[in-house]
Amino acid sequence: MFAGTGSDVGKSVIAAAFCRIFKQDGYAPAPFKAQNMALNSYATPEGLEIGRAQAVQAEAAGVPCHTDMNPLLLKPSADTICQVILNGKSIGNQHAIDYFTSNNKAVLRQEVCAAFDRLNARYNPIVLEGAGSISEINLREVDLVNMPMAIHAKASVILVADIDRGGVFASVYGSILLLNEEERKLVKGILINKFRGDIRLFESGIKMLEDLCGIPVVGVVPYYHDIHIEEEDSVMLHTKNRDAMTGKVNIAVVLLQHMSNFTDFNSLERDPRIHLYYSNRPGEIAEADIVIIPGTKNTLHDLQILRRDGLAQAIIQAQQNGKTVLGICGGYQMMGREILDPTEIESDFGQLPGLSLLPVSTTLEGEKITKQVSFTFAGGMTSCTGYEIHNGRTKMLSEIQSLNRIDDGTMDGCFAGKCFGTYIHGILDNAEFVDFLIQPYLTEKENEPLFDYQKFKEEQFNKLADHVRKHVDMKLVYSFINK
Repeated sequence: MFAGTGSDVGKSVIAAAFCRIFKQDGYAPAPFKAQNMALNSYATPEGLEIGRAQAVQAEAAGVPCHTDMNPLLLKPSADTICQVILNGKSIGNQHAIDYFTSNNKAVLRQEVCAAFDRLNARYNPIVLEGAGSISEINLREVDLVNMPMAIHAKASVILVADIDRGGVFASVYGSILLLNEEERKLVKGILINKFRGDIRLFESGIKMLEDLCGIPVVGVVPYYHDIHIEEEDSVMLHTKNRDAMTGKVNIAVVLLQHMSNFTDFNSLERDPRIHLYYSNRPGEIAEADIVIIPGTKNTLHDLQILRRDGLAQAIIQAQQNGKTVLGICGGYQMMGREILDPTEIESDFGQLPGLSLLPVSTTLEGEKITKQVSFTFAGGMTSCTGYEIHNGRTKMLSEIQSLNRIDDGTMDGCFAGKCFGTYIHGILDNAEFVDFLIQPYLTEKENEPLFDYQKFKEEQFNKLADHVRKHVDMKLVYSFINK
């Protein structure tokens, strides 16, 4: 298990690195995180929902993702409310206080432990990931994901600490000191992550930590800039360069308050023909060639914010000025004439008018659609893949061309002129669709070969594994596994 001294210390990426390392070394690894809180989710081959981070780790391990890898997923829809996904299916919304203080913890603990046991029977080793800090002593009784899970799995725990944020000695020593005796025995190693500078200058620090804690430091992993692995959180998206660039196709993703599945746009960030940025400022939206309205966990609330902040008018004006507008999932719903919520799934609004860029109407319904899909687009024959996760059902209000034909014969989305809408997440991972989208804005000079995102991701997993392997004592790590 890779547990952390806190949130955002790099546990997810380190776990992905070891999934790939173990695969390279001939094992059959699989990732596991008992409980994840994230707006980024993914549909398994069975059409069930898990956290995107575990899907990425499964990809690094070279195995199909499964709900047993993330049996409990919490998707925030407001500051204190989450949708609870258990074994891939929604069991309703809960206030945080109810979730953490209710009597359902025994049942949930049984479920996550059973999922681990099933996974453990099929793969070896299991790469577990903790959540936040392992030493939140006020939550010890209700913790499902950190040390109680390690105890059930009899896992060797490696404590991951982020030295870049400072205070690494206190965070490591304090985290271990706050564990009880049974928990402390499971912590076999310490991994220092995100180191900047000359590692030789930290050699005395390694010895100090080992003397303080009585636990070996398995490695000091340097900060990297040239390896691109999907991020789990969207907190840094607003810092990406917002200035339009000449010689590139400028694509603006509208930065929604409850934005979900921002990994839909990772492939665009790596395409040399494209300059991608995220913005919630009308002036910056106006500078883009293509505007994308992404998915959201609260479509109605974010639609209100678009109107309040002038973004709705900026998007409409962009369309009127001949720019392309693409809506994905919740963004597609916003592009229609109306969104109906008769059973108050998201709010008590009941109904809100959309942006009227597409002649469609959406009704939010209780049963969520989650599935992987293969499809062709715009009447072509190129086979593409993606996945759907949505509560809405969208119908056309007039004759208009569907965007995608799913392999089962059903249709998805629609387009009118330069306005496109789809429920398919991952549609932009398909190079042919990206080429179709940006073709009107390419000069002859920019007409480069299609960007192969799948090949790029494989290269990144291997680069990550090489980077971590170089700076970690793998012989020591394997000694933990083989005990």
